[in-house]
Amino acid sequence: MKFGIIREGKTPPDKRVVFSPQELLSVKNTYPTATFKVESSPIRVFKDEEYQALGFDVSDDMTDCDVLFGVKEVPVDQLITNKTYFFFSHTIKKQAYNKKLLQACLQKNIRLIDHETLVDINGTRLIGFGRYAGIVGAYNAFRAFGIKFELFNLKKAEELKSQNDLIERLNRAYLPPIKVVLTGKGKVGFGAKEILDGMKMKEVSIEKFLTKEFDEPVYVHIDVEDYYRKIDGTEGSFEDFKKNPSAYESDFEKFSKVADIFIAGHFYKDGSPKILTKEMLNSAHNNIKVVADISCDIDGPIDSTIRVSTIADPIYGYYPRENKEVSVDHPAAVVVMAVDNLPCELPKDASEGFGEMFIQHIIPAFFNNDKDQILERGTICENGKLTERFSYLEDFVK
Repeated sequence: MKFGIIREGKTPPDKRVVFSPQELLSVKNTYPTATFKVESSPIRVFKDEEYQALGFDVSDDMTDCDVLFGVKEVPVDQLITNKTYFFFSHTIKKQAYNKKLLQACLQKNIRLIDHETLVDINGTRLIGFGRYAGIVGAYNAFRAFGIKFELFNLKKAEELKSQNDLIERLNRAYLPPIKVVLTGKGKVGFGAKEILDGMKMKEVSIEKFLTKEFDEPVYVHIDVEDYYRKIDGTEGSFEDFKKNPSAYESDFEKFSKVADIFIAGHFYKDGSPKILTKEMLNSAHNNIKVVADISCDIDGPIDSTIRVSTIADPIYGYYPRENKEVSVDHPAAVVVMAVDNLPCELPKDASEGFGEMFIQHIIPAFFNNDKDQILERGTICENGKLTERFSYLEDFVK
């Protein structure tokens, strides 16, 4: 079997890759029957020469590969007929902007496996960039705070090389005794927590966060049962919430009254209630100055996220009274960071972390006849048809 690492063709360009040169060498050494080819790229975080130095063929022609690995969506005109592709397709939620991409995969007889659909028997995702979204998102939250209050001006994360560089820069910055609330206990939330802990910020209990004043910066890390409550007053749980989100309502205002920064790395699904509403932000009791929405769902649970921001222009002001965008300098503006491709800012760390997970969880499936059905479950379409698991997309692609 011949595997190919494709160049990223989406605009704006993405420097990430599924496997670093050393990781690709590790796969080759473990599975000597497999062969590998790398598509030449001028923008990839690892240079062509780094792959060539380890003996890999670097070429512009990938037509002889059986399986092609990418990160972002492949432009329709670059898809090669009759191949197996791995990339984030952003189609499984019927995203209209990628309808033509899924249609093209069907027409070109492509087997499409989305990184997001690679799950275990319980439906838990096996790979992703969530941890690095959390790391960069947390850094950007403090960068936004420094800009808003003219306390410090941190470099953009994309100008730095590693997570350690981000932490080192944050430790130079002066922070007043602020309170930070962090939601979510998945990969995103714990990625953000790595930054807070790296800054030596003190973690406190919910009770102390809500009731006490501190002479140093502190944070609280909360999950679904802490910021939602059941409408009928009975006790809720994360499992119950996943099944019955409409039975819950936000209980976040107790945090918005005391927190200065909100870092959002929560679990969210369609039909879930709001977490932070414009009414909370417009309240005379609101204390939040910065919202770093790493989850970045437009028309989702955070009303201040009225649009996606970009790495080039990552923050904007939100005026809750009129529910509209204003300048960051506006005296009543809540600063919003809502970049939806945060791991792009830390491409080397993110690529290495992603490759490590891919090697551990996915690569063995190619050599053990997919005994755990990981590839089978992850396949969106093949042989010109949607698989049974993704048949709900039938009306979307017609």
